[in-house]
Amino acid sequence: MKRATIQDGRKARRKSRLFRRLVLLLSFVILLSTATVLSIRFINHTFYSEDSVYALYDYWKSNEIEKVYELSGRILQKNVFQKTALTLRGYSAFKLAVANISDMNGAQDYLNEAINKLRVAIQVSGEKTQGQTYYVLGLAYFYRDKMSAYHYYADLALKYLLEAKDRDYRSDDISELLGHCYAELGETERSIQAFSEALLVHENASLLYNIAKGYYTLSESSAAKQYLARVLMTSQDDELKINSRNILGKIYINEGNYEAARKEFETILEKNANFADAHYGLGILYEKQGDNAKARAEWRKCLKLQVKHEGALQKLSEIK
Repeated sequence: MKRATIQDGRKARRKSRLFRRLVLLLSFVILLSTATVLSIRFINHTFYSEDSVYALYDYWKSNEIEKVYELSGRILQKNVFQKTALTLRGYSAFKLAVANISDMNGAQDYLNEAINKLRVAIQVSGEKTQGQTYYVLGLAYFYRDKMSAYHYYADLALKYLLEAKDRDYRSDDISELLGHCYAELGETERSIQAFSEALLVHENASLLYNIAKGYYTLSESSAAKQYLARVLMTSQDDELKINSRNILGKIYINEGNYEAARKEFETILEKNANFADAHYGLGILYEKQGDNAKARAEWRKCLKLQVKHEGALQKLSEIK
């Protein structure tokens, strides 16, 4: 009897220990589940909330530029030096500037903000900043330069585009952009070199024209004529062809080939009767031939179309 009682006691103790272990295990499972749920909620709230950097990336990847612009602004209100928000605010501001290019004031405001945010992003990110940031900053200065009355920003556009290139950033238009910057800064030989590099990537009439214009500036008429001929053969752009013929007319005058020059200017006026430079060129042609009356008549026609044409104003003041 006593032995049975001892055995019953052992069984009771084993059941009690088993029960406690089950309770502890259940408590641990419940605690782990609760912690997991809370962690997931915390992570979602912290990283995947509507105002998170992750949401910002998602908007950027889906090309929702206005949302990127708005969300990056909200993030920067909380942390003015948040690198991703600074960078994407700059990128989105630039894209909005290009999209609203017809609204001069609005586009300028976007460009100013793009430049401001990207410059700060570069400072915050340090030397390891991706070349793309320098590229977009260079583009922003390039557009700012084009929209200004004077070319005050070509040097900054050049600086940041070169920084992007030095960091091995690849974009098919970098060489062409550099060509324009060098041309605006009067570095004609470098502009020709840059445009020629761009020509190796993709040949188009605009590049051919800019190379020709560079050679004309350097008084290398033979090279200029070769590229202008290629423009006239390949381009479907009437304005580009007219500008090419205008340079050809000037070259022919300098060479003393007056009949060829006349043909170029008259062809221009057949296409566009309001092209003032063609009348100016004809005036120079008549002056070279000693017919000052016809020369003055052409310069007066030029001024009717372009009141402040410097060449025509100067010629009429010199030749009575």
